[in-house]
Amino acid sequence: MGTGDARVRGIAARAGGWSARHRWAAVGIWVLFVVLAMGLGSAAGRVDVDDSDQLKGETHTAATIVKDAGIKEPAGETVLIQGRNAGVKATDAEFRATVAEVVEAVRATGRVTDVTSPYDTQTISKDGRSALVQFDMRGDAKTAGDRVEPVVKAVEAVGKKHASLRVEEIGSASMNKTFSDAFGDDFQKAELSAVPVALGILLIAFGALVAALLPVALAITAIMATMGLMGVVSHVMPMSDTANSVMLLVGLAVGVDYCLFYLRREREEREAGRDAQTALRVAAATSGRAIVVSGVTVCVAMAGMLFTGLAGFEAMGLASLMVVAVAMVGSVTVLPALLSLLGERVEAGRIPFLNRRRRSGSGNSRFWTAVLKGVLARPVVSTVVATGALLAIAAPAVGMKTQNLTLDQEFGDSLSIVQTYNRVNEAFPGGSEPAEVVVKARDINAPDVKDALAQFKERAISSGASRGPVEIKLHDAQNIAFVYVPLVGGSDQDKASASLEKLRDEVRPATLGKVDGVQAPITGNVAGNHDFNDQLLGSVAPVFGFVVVFAFLLMLMSFRSLTVAITSIALNLLSVGAAYGILVAVFQHGWGASLVGAEGVGAIVTWLPLFLFVILFGLSMDYHVFVVSRIREARLRGRTTTDAIRHGVVTTAGVVTSAAVIMVAVFAIFGTLSMQSMKQMGVGLAAAVLIDATVIRGVLLPAVMALLGERNWYLPKWLNRMPDFTHDETAEAVTAPTVTDGGEPIRV
Repeated sequence: MGTGDARVRGIAARAGGWSARHRWAAVGIWVLFVVLAMGLGSAAGRVDVDDSDQLKGETHTAATIVKDAGIKEPAGETVLIQGRNAGVKATDAEFRATVAEVVEAVRATGRVTDVTSPYDTQTISKDGRSALVQFDMRGDAKTAGDRVEPVVKAVEAVGKKHASLRVEEIGSASMNKTFSDAFGDDFQKAELSAVPVALGILLIAFGALVAALLPVALAITAIMATMGLMGVVSHVMPMSDTANSVMLLVGLAVGVDYCLFYLRREREEREAGRDAQTALRVAAATSGRAIVVSGVTVCVAMAGMLFTGLAGFEAMGLASLMVVAVAMVGSVTVLPALLSLLGERVEAGRIPFLNRRRRSGSGNSRFWTAVLKGVLARPVVSTVVATGALLAIAAPAVGMKTQNLTLDQEFGDSLSIVQTYNRVNEAFPGGSEPAEVVVKARDINAPDVKDALAQFKERAISSGASRGPVEIKLHDAQNIAFVYVPLVGGSDQDKASASLEKLRDEVRPATLGKVDGVQAPITGNVAGNHDFNDQLLGSVAPVFGFVVVFAFLLMLMSFRSLTVAITSIALNLLSVGAAYGILVAVFQHGWGASLVGAEGVGAIVTWLPLFLFVILFGLSMDYHVFVVSRIREARLRGRTTTDAIRHGVVTTAGVVTSAAVIMVAVFAIFGTLSMQSMKQMGVGLAAAVLIDATVIRGVLLPAVMALLGERNWYLPKWLNRMPDFTHDETAEAVTAPTVTDGGEPIRV
C-alpha cells in the first residue's frame, strides 16, 4: 500500500470510518442495543448458580441426591449457653432455667421448628460449661436470613436477664444476615464510588468535562448492556452476585481505558494539525486496532476461567468476557460517532488550572522522556536492575500458602458472631460445621442399611474422626438419611480435612460401603472446601496453558513477530509473579499488613492466585498492546528501532499513566473493604497494574527491545502463512516495508 493511498483497512478502521460517516445511526444502534439488552435481561430474569452446580465430586453428588429427592434442607440455628467463668455448670439451676427460657422464646416467635434441648440431645461440652439449643428456621433456607431477626432478638432478650451466662445465637441464617448487614453496604459503596473516582482522574487527565465524561459514559452503558445479557445467558450458564461484582470491576477498568486510548490519539492527531476527519481515521486505524487486539486477548484470558469446571469461576469468566467484548465494540463504533458529532465541543467544560498540562516537545511526557533517556543509554543495566527488582518482589510467592479463610481470618474480631463461632468450635470441635453424609438406599429401613448406619456412627467416633455426638435424621419416604458428624479439628482446616479423609477413606468403606445399592457421599463446609481445593488445583495447568498459548498466538498474529510474542508473555508472567510476591509478603508474612488492615491473616485465599492470573494477564495486555503498537507504527514510518521505542513509549506514557491510575484507584477501593478476600483481591490487582504500567512498560519493555534491536521484528519464514492481523494501519502511518535481520519483512 503506497503512502498516497488514502484507504483504510481492517475491522477497527472500517468500523470507525463507517461510524464517523453515519454518526446518528451509530449512536442510535448503540442506544438500541443497550436498551434491548437490558429489556431482554429484565424479561428473562437471572438464574443464579445452584449449590448442586457449584462443585463436582462428592459435594455435587450429595447436592444432586437431595435436589432430586425434593428435600428442602432447612437453615439450622444454634444458641450457645455458656458460663462466663469455670464455676458455672450446665447442671446449675440458673443454667437449666436459662435453657428452658431460650427454648420457649424461640418457639414463641413462630419462625422456628424442631427445637431441641441440650439435655435431650446431650449437646453439653466436656467441661460442663457450655450447652447448645438447636432448631431449624421455617421456610426456604436461602431466604431464612430475611426472617431470622425476631429470633435473634428473642435470644438476646433472654441473654440480658442472665449476667453470669453467655446466650448467643449462630447459624446459617443469622450469619448470612449479620454479614449482609455489615458488608452489603460496604460493597455497594465501593462499586458506586468507583465511577466518581474514575471521572475525577479523567478530569485531571483531559482538563475538560465533556472529554472526561465520554469514557465513563461508554463504560457505564457497556456495563448496563452486559447486565442485561447476563440475565439471558444465565439460563444456559448460571450467574452469581460475585460474577456481577467482578464484571463491574473489569467493565469499568477496560471500558474507560479503551475510550481513553482512542480519545487521546484523536486529540493528539488534531493537535498535530490534522483535520477532524483524518484525525478520526488515524485514531480508528491505530488506537482502534490496539483496542481490538487487546480486547480479543483479554477475552481469551477471561475464557480461561471456563476451564476450571467450577460454576463460580465459569460465571465470573463469562461475565468478564462479555463486558470486555461489549466495551471493545462500543469503543470502536459509537465513540468515533460521538467524536464526529461533538467536534471541537469535546473540549467543552474546561476546568480552571487543568486547561493544558505543559509538555516538552511534541506532546511528550517530560518525566518519561528523562527516564527513557537513561534506559536506552544503558539497556543492559536497566534490564538487569528492573528484572532483579521484580524477581526480588516475586520471591516471597515461592512459599505461598493458600487456604479457604476461616471466619476470624476473613472478618477479624469486628463482628460478635465471629467470636461466637470460635466459642462454639472451642467447646464443641467441629459441631458448628459437621460433615454431612447423605445416605441413599433402595430401602433406608432395611436391616442391613440400619446396621451399617449404626456401625458408621460408632466407627466415626472410634476412628478418631469425630468426638460426637453423631446425629442421624431419616427421610423414610425418600429412602434417604442424613448423618451429621462433628469433625475433630473444628475450625483448624488441616485437621478437619484429615478427619474428613478418614471418614471417606476408612470409616465409610468399612460400613456403608459394604451394603449393595447404597450411596453415601460426604458433604458439608469442610468437604466443600476440600473438594473445591482439589478441583481448583486440577484446573491450574489447563487454565495457565490455555491463557498463555492463546495469548502468545494472538500476539504473534497481531504483530507478526516471534520476538514480540515471546517477550509479551515473559513480561506478563513477571508482572503476575510480582503481584503474587506482594500478596504473600503483606497478607501471609504480615509485612506492612497494618497499612491495609490485614494483620493476622497468614494465608492467601485459595481462589485468588488463579483468578489474579487470568485477570492480570488479560489487563496487562491493554498497556502492552497499546505501547508496542505505537512502537511498531513508528518503525513502519521509517524510524530506527531505538528511536521507535523512544517515540512509542514517551508518546503513550500519558495515556498509559492515566489509564493505570484509574485502574489502580478502582481496584484500591476494593482493597479498603473489610472482607480479607476482597482486600487481597483489591491490593493484588492494584499493585500488579501499578508495577505493570511503570516498571514493566516504562523501563523493562524498552530496555529489552533496545537490546534486541532489529531482532524485535523477527519472523521465521515458515510462520509466514499464518493469519495476518497487522493490516489496520492508515496510509499516513506507513512508508516502505523494512526488512528484518534474518526474517521476513514487516507486513504493510
